[in-house]
Amino acid sequence: MQDSFKDLLIESLGAEAASTALDALEEAPAVSVRYNQAKYQAPEGEAVAWNADGRFLAERPVFTLDPLLHAGAYYVQDSSAMFVGRIFREILALAQPEGQLRVLDLCAAPGGKTTDLLSALRDCGTDYSLVSNEISSSRVTALCDNVARWGEAPVAVTSADPAAFGHLEGWFDIIVTDVPCSGEGMFRKDPEALRQWSLDNVALCQARQRRILADVWPSLKEGGILIYSTCTFNHLENDDNVKWIAAELGAEVLPLNMEYSGPIRTECGWSLVPGFVKGEGQFVAALRKTAATGSIRIKKNAVRPDAKNVWLDADVAIIRKGELLCALPQALIADAPVLERLHPLRSGIAVGEVKGKDFIPHADLALARCLSQNAFARYDASLETALSFLKKEAIMAPDAPKGILLITYNGLPLGFVKNLGNRCNNLLPAGRRIRMEI
Repeated sequence: MQDSFKDLLIESLGAEAASTALDALEEAPAVSVRYNQAKYQAPEGEAVAWNADGRFLAERPVFTLDPLLHAGAYYVQDSSAMFVGRIFREILALAQPEGQLRVLDLCAAPGGKTTDLLSALRDCGTDYSLVSNEISSSRVTALCDNVARWGEAPVAVTSADPAAFGHLEGWFDIIVTDVPCSGEGMFRKDPEALRQWSLDNVALCQARQRRILADVWPSLKEGGILIYSTCTFNHLENDDNVKWIAAELGAEVLPLNMEYSGPIRTECGWSLVPGFVKGEGQFVAALRKTAATGSIRIKKNAVRPDAKNVWLDADVAIIRKGELLCALPQALIADAPVLERLHPLRSGIAVGEVKGKDFIPHADLALARCLSQNAFARYDASLETALSFLKKEAIMAPDAPKGILLITYNGLPLGFVKNLGNRCNNLLPAGRRIRMEI
């Protein structure tokens, strides 16, 4: 590794910790997943200390060929990245919203932190809405798919520049910013990050992070909380940026005293470093906004449902958007006049289309956690049949009724087919099919 990287690591962590980290970076990374316990109970195994849903695996399986992954039973996520969710859970009690809690995940793709935030918000039982944003058009599709798999309704996915949020003055109670960084914490998993590393790139990342934060800052309400994170080790992108936020934008750093073996307490936050934890590199800090901010007015959004809800066991309104019926919870209905300014790619749960006398269900409806047990006839597939379905191949469903069938695996929904009797038309979107040879 470059001497300049080693020098900056020593400057940021100290000589002893840097030596431990450098040795660990030569070792193979650990494998961990985070379970969606609203759909699937986490099995026994080595738990991630800071996330009750997280488990370490003894070896890395071929995740693509596990239907449970496609059903949203779990998400493959580094254990260190789960520490952002731990901090989020700690500050949920500090947000103190006057009405519903509004949360923004600013740099969200491919969806690991968004799905963890959704689990935390669901478990705390508060009324909430989450905006999950990804500016990259090449990455936002994966975000949409992973949000769909997790199956929660009060979430909108957008693809906006951070500056677009600056116009929503005082709108969010909590903003999570896992900002683009120099990627030092991913050196074991991403050799390209190591090849691209330089002091000049670190400086460019620091400047870009500050621009992103300044752009989005007006949308955080006074007293709201920012969670700032990176997957890097150096103080320039971590503690120095936190101190810059506090001094230049107007905030106080929250100490959030917690007792965990492994994460290193820094001047302003927490640093997770290989050799001290089993995961990769991650830095997390939390700040409360002290600067005054304006607020935007929201018009009352009177909504008349376009169809009766016969599919979901939830308090939602079925709204028509073009040819598509969507299920919107009350939180998203109330926020719609503001969120529409961001041109959401998805909002709530896509239900399906009515074509003449036929109803064609959307793939996302199958994955919704609140899907009614009796909404569709079900066919529980074998592993072989489930994988054929996920490859978007024609499958057979012997003895199943004709018409729309919900294909499940171990009881968990995967998607829909139209059973014609002698074969089934596969309704899985082409973009979600498995391309790997089986």
